[in-house]
Amino acid sequence: MTLKPKYLLLALFFAFPLAPTAFAQEEEGGDETQEEQEKEPAITDYIEMDPPFVTHVGDPGTKLTYLKAAVTIRASKETTRPAVEAHMPRLRHELVMLFGEQTDAEQLSSTEGQQSLREEATKRINTALEEQQTGESITGVLFTEFVVQK
Repeated sequence: MTLKPKYLLLALFFAFPLAPTAFAQEEEGGDETQEEQEKEPAITDYIEMDPPFVTHVGDPGTKLTYLKAAVTIRASKETTRPAVEAHMPRLRHELVMLFGEQTDAEQLSSTEGQQSLREEATKRINTALEEQQTGESITGVLFTEFVVQK
């Protein structure tokens, strides 16, 4: 079954006027997303907290258990790094206190416990940055090294 040239030309005649509007709609949608991307650039800045944290965890009077955590802060704005670096002693203090409060070494060894600790560390850092009136916040805390030694 072959199409006769007359029908083929007729089909093209009706389809051709619709093609430019379809391309125009695609281009307009692309421009909107490009404009949105230009307004808020997607930046991820990783800020290392050196040296790593080493502290004991667990209840007093029990066998000593140590925690070693290398921490990297994730920020989504270029202006966050200077604020974090300016207040690094305070931020390190907050994490030292948080790690020292940990009493359940078994929980720290679990994925859920580590995730909970990351979330609490993010909260504490953001609270400290807010108290220092920096106008900045971080998007997360990453453990690049996490060891619990019993």
